[in-house]
Amino acid sequence: MEIKEEWRVTPSGLTRGRGLGLAFAGRPGPFNAITDIANLEVGYTTLIRGSGRLVRGSGPVRTGVTAILPRGRERAQLGCAASGFSLNGNGEMTGMIWVEEAGQCEGPIAITNTHSAGLVRDALVKWTLRSGQGMGQHWGLPVVGETYDGELNDINGFHVTDEDVFAALDGACPGPIEEGSVGGGTGMIAYDFKGGSGTASRLVEAAGGSWVLGSFVQANFGIRSELTILGVPVGRHLKGGEVRSRPTGSVIAVVATDAPLLPHQLKRLARRVPLGLARTGSIAHNGSGDIFIALSTANADAFIAGEGPRAMAFLPNETLDPLFGAVVETIEEAVIDAMIANQPMSGADDLAVRALPHEALMELMRRYGRGNGQ
Repeated sequence: MEIKEEWRVTPSGLTRGRGLGLAFAGRPGPFNAITDIANLEVGYTTLIRGSGRLVRGSGPVRTGVTAILPRGRERAQLGCAASGFSLNGNGEMTGMIWVEEAGQCEGPIAITNTHSAGLVRDALVKWTLRSGQGMGQHWGLPVVGETYDGELNDINGFHVTDEDVFAALDGACPGPIEEGSVGGGTGMIAYDFKGGSGTASRLVEAAGGSWVLGSFVQANFGIRSELTILGVPVGRHLKGGEVRSRPTGSVIAVVATDAPLLPHQLKRLARRVPLGLARTGSIAHNGSGDIFIALSTANADAFIAGEGPRAMAFLPNETLDPLFGAVVETIEEAVIDAMIANQPMSGADDLAVRALPHEALMELMRRYGRGNGQ
């Protein structure tokens, strides 16, 4: 398989897993990103300020906001069929009670740090009112996920503002997107390496049609000894520089597809996210918030406001296996890319977090017969 440039590197030139030669399964879309879903847009606000001693309210700041607009800004408030799943609930994703009740997600989805989730949720409502698109009802229940960045970031300084949320939403765009220490993933740690934002996509054939499925993760979980890449126990070999004293952290995942699916089928996709996480070594620790949402951008006409019956196309349940496989593959690759397409970072009280070392990783992969795959 030809490895496209967008699969090799991020827009800023950071090497991705396929650029190193990791042989991930499956056929990616053009960008190998969640933005391979037509019209879906992603925006980031990345906040990096200060260094040295932690002073609450002053910094250092290592945080941000990620915005995902399933139908883009032009149709931001048009609903999508959706459902969610919590593998371990030591975390938060606002708005999910209504998603489960209604079987749909309305408006943008955002991801940030734990103590900014409330502000980001409120800012999404403000942005929606400002955009003039309305909310489909007289109130808004936005979906906002969070993971904890308090090791590197002055999380109790509340540095994310409404304007930062607006900037992420207004700057959202299609095409290739950055990974690693950007947006809500700026201050995150995964398997005791620098973690953060990761994405991947797959092209699949099912029910006589061709579909795209993409995933986005904010990876902030796992301890070093658990890290597994393509079956290789990487974390047992690449030791040193561990920064977390206990197995804690979280992961938020957004799975999107253009395949026509009903809410209960999207829940089945969300339930496959843990299989992809497990491939990287996750056991969903007690202290982890592992919360996922899956949505379909198909059937747009069914979500236009108005009275009267609606029709929705959907794939038969017995045809969903290729989509299940795509969820597992994209989640695995997105988590690994969040670490590979990254750099070392120092933050509060000069805490330094290593980046996953490329040369040492690939030497280890070759030793296990898993390197330089295409």
